Order: sequence, then structure tokens, then C-alpha cells
Amino acid sequence: MSSGQERFCAGRRAGEPDAPLHGGQRRRRSNRPGNSQATGPLGCVTLWKASRIISGATEGEAGRPRPAEALRSPDRGGRNRERQPGAAGLPYSAGDSRVSDHDSEDQLEDLPLEALPLDAWHRARGARMVPFAGYEMPIQYEGIVAEHTWTRENAGLFDVSHMGQLVLSGPGLDAAVEAVLPIDLSTLKLGQQRYSLLLDENGGVLDDLMVSRWPEALYLVVNGATKWDDIGTLREALPDDITLNYLDDRALLALQGPKAADALARHAEGEYPLSALTFMKFGRFSIAGHEVTIARAGYTGEDGFEISLPAEAAAAIADLLCGEPEVKPIGLGARDSLRLEAGLPLYGHDLTPETSPIEAGLVFGINKRRRTEGGYPGAERINREIAEGTARKWVGLRLEGRLPAREGAEVLAGADNVGTVTSGGFSPTLGAPIAMAYVASEHAATGTALEVEVRGKRLAATVTPTPFVPHRYYRGS
Repeated sequence: MSSGQERFCAGRRAGEPDAPLHGGQRRRRSNRPGNSQATGPLGCVTLWKASRIISGATEGEAGRPRPAEALRSPDRGGRNRERQPGAAGLPYSAGDSRVSDHDSEDQLEDLPLEALPLDAWHRARGARMVPFAGYEMPIQYEGIVAEHTWTRENAGLFDVSHMGQLVLSGPGLDAAVEAVLPIDLSTLKLGQQRYSLLLDENGGVLDDLMVSRWPEALYLVVNGATKWDDIGTLREALPDDITLNYLDDRALLALQGPKAADALARHAEGEYPLSALTFMKFGRFSIAGHEVTIARAGYTGEDGFEISLPAEAAAAIADLLCGEPEVKPIGLGARDSLRLEAGLPLYGHDLTPETSPIEAGLVFGINKRRRTEGGYPGAERINREIAEGTARKWVGLRLEGRLPAREGAEVLAGADNVGTVTSGGFSPTLGAPIAMAYVASEHAATGTALEVEVRGKRLAATVTPTPFVPHRYYRGS
């Protein structure tokens, strides 16, 4: 174990870093995806020591801004803005769709882009690097369509180290977290992961995230674009005796595709085989002598894994995995087209503080007990919308022809504007343009004929069930 690690045995902390979170420095935000879970006993789990620990106010902090004040950007939550080519909303070539993510480039331009632990690794493999949510990240290697197809048929390795990996611990942890998230932690067992939502007082979505049960701790993976705001929001809302560790010495890799399990099983060693993991489970394993946490989850709709690992080992493990014949590195462009085909929302576009989880079709993110008891931010609106319905709904659209709809395109029913596209692009798998949009509820039924205005033309579109391409998560034999 390196000097940057510490043990968490049944929740007992051996040591604790005392470095403050940037001393109140305002940070650029970054973005997305999800993580983690395990079946079988985890026993003593290694908690990789964070170099930044965010706790309650300590002696000498009274004159410093609280983290939430220092880190919250004025546009909290990602209101859509016009983006210029080369920024995080860079247009790309796959059917003229666009990869974009909530970012703060226009507001925090004085801060330099951050480098991922695999920055040099990506460049050595010919990746095209672009500014993405505060980092320089690979948008493509061989081409978006080729990488998309490879992942659907084989296995693709994605670098998602820009996402925030957080660990919460302390007395009364479950009750404290349930006052902030609409999650039922009484049913979240050791080694399980669950999708949840961070909501504001009006029930608007501040972020979507993954929550996993560790021994005497909770592990969260939050969107990179909102991680600093999320940390501030959590710190403000949680009691001072709840400790929040940001694991900034960890990298996060996603291995996705139908052959991902075969490739990873050759290298992952643990108390039980990798095949014991089913969808939304995680466990502790070793790869090439490095202790890692592997979750069977992802953001492509395919079977796959998300691997939390020491940043210093990221290049060696990426080399090992890409040495397998089934695996190639994949960029952000294909990640976006894959998640769109899977009908998965992108925070800052499909989800914002102006949207509620009910109109977005995410009622499953409000766990059943919490729908009855409430007790979380926005509960009054959420329960009302569950009971009475919403004025608009998030739906899939399939367009005729080959011209894709952009985010912001108007959805029309005759002469009436009935909605707005939030994500759109060309589907390599279907060979047709697809989109996600919020439309008036009376026009949201499957099969409804609508039109989308694209470049001054009205294109025929049909409300289509999602996912556009069926999910292939592994839930057991």
C-alpha cells in the first residue's frame, strides 16, 4: 500500500488528511458519468486517502469563504448557453451531431485546463484532445463512428477521470444523507450501487449521481461538470460531523461493450470471480498488483465496468487492458452517441435545475419510501407531480432523413411550438437521426407525429420509445 492510502476497516479511519479544499479557491467544473457495486463480502475496504478533505468549519476557517460559496458558479446547474466551436460543446462529425457537456469555460477562462492522469497516454495514441468541462480530454482516436461501432461489437476503454469520486462517513450518516437525497438507504446493501438525484428546494435537478454502500461509508460518483458545486451543496446541507473526502488521487476508467467482461476477467483478481458482479454491483479486486474497485455499470447501454484505481497506475492498467484484442481506447464523441442511443440523460442538457425528475421520467430515482415520507429538498413538488402528472415529458424522437436535430431545436405540432430538443445526433447503429426532447404531455404518446425545425426546415419526427437501442446490462445468467 502506498503512502497515499489508508485503511477503512468497518468504517474505522486510521488517519485523516487535514488539507482544506483549495482554501476557498473557485474552481472550474467538469463532467459526467456514473459508477459502481459488489456481491459477496467486501470485508475490510481500502479507502484511498484523499488529499482534500471537506468537513465542518475548523479553527482558523471563520474568515474564509465556505466551500459552497467559494465553489458555486453563477449558473449553478448548467443552464444551456450558446457555445462556440472548440469549447466543451464542440461539434463533431458523426452525422453532424454534437458532443457537449455542462461547462464553465466562458465564466472561468482565467483558470487553465486541467490534465487527466492519462493525458500523455491519450496523446501518444493520437487522440484528438479538446477542452471538455474544464479538462483536456480525448474526443476521438480513429473516428467517432468507428469507435461507436467497435464498442457495440467488442469493448471500448473510456477515460472518465474527470468525474468526482467522493466518500461520506460519520455518525448518523444514512439519516443525514437521506435529508439531502431522495434515496432509501435502508435498502442499499453492502456492495450495492444506486442511481440518485441531488435536488434544489423547488425539486429542480442539481445533479444525478451514483451512491454505493461501503462499510460505514457511502461512495458517490458525481458529474465532473458539477462536482465542485456538488461538494459545496453537500457540505452546506450535511451536519458538520459528516466527513466528505474527495478522492482526487484516483482515476476512473470505463470498460464497455459485450466483450468487456472477457477482457477484464483475464486481469481482475479477487476473493470471488468478476462474473459474480451483476449490474449495479461492485467489489474490490486487484489488477497488476494494484488495488481497485470495479463496478458493473456504465453510460453506454452495454454491459461493462467502471474501475476506480490509483491515478499513478492508470497508464499501466490502460496499457494492460488495451493490450487485449477486444479492447480499444474510445473518445468522448462515441461516448455521447452511445449514451444517446441508450436514452440516457446528460446533465446540463437533458437535466437542469429547470427540470424535475418526474417530467424527465426518472421517478425510479425517488425511492418508494421517500415518495411517501418526503423529507428531502423539493419533496412537495415531486409528490404533487407524481400524483397529478406534469405539463411536459421527456421523450425520444426519430427523425426522417439523415439531418440530425441540434439541442435547442423547436418541436412543432402544426403551427404550435410544443417542445424543445435537449440532445440530438445521428445514430450509427440505426443509421438515422435521433433526439431527446421535452414536449407538452398531450403530444408525448408513442407514435405521435411531430416536426422538428432544423436549419430552417421542418423535418418529420415520431415520438419513439427509449432506449433507441436495447440495453444489454448483465443481470445474471
